[in-house]
Amino acid sequence: MYNIKLENYVPVPQPAEPDRIVAVHYYAAWKKGSAGIHGGFDDLHGYPDRTPLCGYYDEENPEYADWEIKWAIEHGVNCFIHCWYRKPENMGKPVTVNDLRCGHGLHDAFLNSRYCDMMKFAIMFENSPRWGTTDSQDIVENLMPFWCENYFKRKNYLIIDNKPVLFIFFPERLEDVWPDPKDQAAAFDSCREYAKAQGFDGMIFGVCNYKATGEKYESLMSRGYDFRFGYTTPYHAPDNLPPEKDVIEGQCADLAAKYSDDPMRFLPTASCFYDPTPRFSKHWRDMGYEFHKTKIWYASPEGFRKVLRRMKEMSDALPQGAWGKRIFMLDNWNEWDEGHFIAPSHKFGYKYLQAVREEFTERENLPDYRTPQDMGLSANLNKSWEEPDFSDK
Repeated sequence: MYNIKLENYVPVPQPAEPDRIVAVHYYAAWKKGSAGIHGGFDDLHGYPDRTPLCGYYDEENPEYADWEIKWAIEHGVNCFIHCWYRKPENMGKPVTVNDLRCGHGLHDAFLNSRYCDMMKFAIMFENSPRWGTTDSQDIVENLMPFWCENYFKRKNYLIIDNKPVLFIFFPERLEDVWPDPKDQAAAFDSCREYAKAQGFDGMIFGVCNYKATGEKYESLMSRGYDFRFGYTTPYHAPDNLPPEKDVIEGQCADLAAKYSDDPMRFLPTASCFYDPTPRFSKHWRDMGYEFHKTKIWYASPEGFRKVLRRMKEMSDALPQGAWGKRIFMLDNWNEWDEGHFIAPSHKFGYKYLQAVREEFTERENLPDYRTPQDMGLSANLNKSWEEPDFSDK
């Protein structure tokens, strides 16, 4: 009669389609106790502006994953790159979900979400010293079987030219495992052969490194990698809170230099800001981290849009076949305490996502900006929430 539509779940996403892979790094470490090195959302209580727009959410909940998918694809972000950690004691053994650090965001939430197949995903093998690494035997006998069955064979995994894409963080650890680059390249080739036996045409390996130049760069790439990328932008501010024009120019100038060195094998990474103030504490210093030495910098949403536009123009001008024309990286979806995030927040709302939509899509859709709170669904996103008992005691 009144054309009222009542909904009791996340509204169906209305995607805005970019002309390439627009991928964002995803850090699923906000379930209390899961990270092992920080307190999750407990560490943000002194920073209310960093509160996610829907509040402190249940990271294991597929419904929350559907909200994230909706927010992302309605603004042109079409791939989440999940940080993937194995526990150190799992080295050399068959992998199960229980052997993962922070695997809940991917396995419990995202892969069980209703809209999962609308969003591409990939994994980034977190190979830093606190977590488990691999070797020539283990990568083929344990990692590849788990990755293929749980990720690569899913229809929404990031596959290019019928090859699964694997991102790798902290390549220095693998250099310890394989001191001779030829041995690492051979191990990666074994992975490619394994993938072929599973119906693919090989594998694509990306390496997180934007520092190596000259001979060091060629030595790095000879280890079997197909492209390199950054977890954040290579830009580092010389002083705290530099003028925004310097932030914009610094990010774009660094990308131009990378493309000048190698136009074919470098992915652009655009960052919104970097402010790890919550990690300046003694707790982090005692673990050997030096976030307190970081220079803080910000690009406003409008400044971020300018960075996106200029980086996209540079990428579009690359030679045919360049990796930078195929994948554009964004930093970061949800690094709430490390201080770089484009997910909707109380401080910035949807503004960083809107910048992505403006620069990478034709804006042919109409994003739905109702929050879970607006729809009366926010209680579903926090499993610790309980209906209060108002009965007389």
